[in-house]
Amino acid sequence: MQFGFWSVVPPLLTIVLALVTKNVFISLILGIFTGCMILSGGAVFEGVNATFYSFIHTFESNGNTITLVSFLLIGALIYLIEKSGGIEGFTEVMIKKRALIKSKRGANLFTWLLGIIIFTSGSLSCMVTGSVSRPFNDALKVPHEKSAFIIHATSTPWCVLFPLSGWLASLIGYLTAGGVAEEEAISVLLKSIPLNFYCILAVFGTLAVSLFNLNFGPMRRAEKRAEETGALDEPGHESTLSESGGAIGGAKPRAKNMLIPMAALIVTILAVLTITGNGNPTQGAGMQSLLWGCIVAVLTISVMCVAEKLFTVDGVISEMFRGMGTMLPVAGILLFGFTMGALVKELDTGNYLTSVFMGLLSPALLPALSFLLCMLLSFSTGTSMGTMAIMSVICFPMAISMDISIPLVAGAVFGGSIFGDHCSPISDTTIMSCATSGCDIIDHVKTQMPYVLCMAGVSLVLYVILGFAM
Repeated sequence: MQFGFWSVVPPLLTIVLALVTKNVFISLILGIFTGCMILSGGAVFEGVNATFYSFIHTFESNGNTITLVSFLLIGALIYLIEKSGGIEGFTEVMIKKRALIKSKRGANLFTWLLGIIIFTSGSLSCMVTGSVSRPFNDALKVPHEKSAFIIHATSTPWCVLFPLSGWLASLIGYLTAGGVAEEEAISVLLKSIPLNFYCILAVFGTLAVSLFNLNFGPMRRAEKRAEETGALDEPGHESTLSESGGAIGGAKPRAKNMLIPMAALIVTILAVLTITGNGNPTQGAGMQSLLWGCIVAVLTISVMCVAEKLFTVDGVISEMFRGMGTMLPVAGILLFGFTMGALVKELDTGNYLTSVFMGLLSPALLPALSFLLCMLLSFSTGTSMGTMAIMSVICFPMAISMDISIPLVAGAVFGGSIFGDHCSPISDTTIMSCATSGCDIIDHVKTQMPYVLCMAGVSLVLYVILGFAM
């Protein structure tokens, strides 16, 4: 059955509601309900019933279920690492290196490197990097605006470029929700990483700023203020946010409690990818490798906790479930995104948009347009994952129908979605970066905006060029 314009209404309504309400959950569920109403021909009871069952049908896909389970396991892993003293122990080890840092440039580079090391979660990266680096940065008179900029740029942008964590599950999930075959998703994701220009520029552009002291605009004034007056914030703009390093509990600081489980996660993922890919990791089973990696890592930290007599077996299990609970909001976004993807596919939205789009614009502009729309939505809502969940089910089916490079469009969608997480004042990582660095939120957004707009502008130009070239 052809639904024509009505096939566009659910995703379009979702986008508009997300922009207006700033609430991705409400926007997605109302979009899903609208889609079910259209499919049921306007029958209210059938539409409501179909809405409830659409979430149940989402679990019929092994890939969707593995993604959600992996996310919960990642939550348990990070929580157990924190409770066992792993993060605190790693922090203490890094602080002992303070004698090696004797200049602003050294402090900036240390902050950048620490952000690269903490790759499992954008929020965790902001918390650990900010808490550990702040004593160095404050002692060497690094303005809080510069600290927040470096901390933020090495959080979610790096997690997307190096997704050996829960991000692997989510990014593969968004690809499959958009119509990419499960057996091809890991390959498409790997090919999209070098095409994610915004995240590449954010991470390595910040390194260049740190190395060569490339300060301009409001950031230059902040550096001048700190140099001449010693004030790390604008007068009267000191942050009122509390630091969010997080209490570890009564356990002794043990760096190994973070390093060993994370090593187990990475090694297992790579090993399973290699085995299932017959020696070629890019051809391996991405979802299977992630599930194995999460299970082995959680088992590793659980055994360590029991062996160190931090918890009993029952205690470890209880802590695992508490940790899983911390990931429920993200898992919810993924569940809603998967459900919306299935509805959009059933409504044949991708083919309808393709027919309209090709009559108005060149298909080669799809990557650039996807990047722009994701930038707008993510900045307005402050969520990267919510934007990916909404836009992936629109952009990827169009790329498939138009025979446009899916990795290129994926790089545009993922990079554009990270833009808002990186610079929106309502983003959770913006708040965390400011809390741990001591920076005022508006000062952080104002001083980093010239940098991120330059990065976004260069990315947009590259997507226009490659859209015609690939």
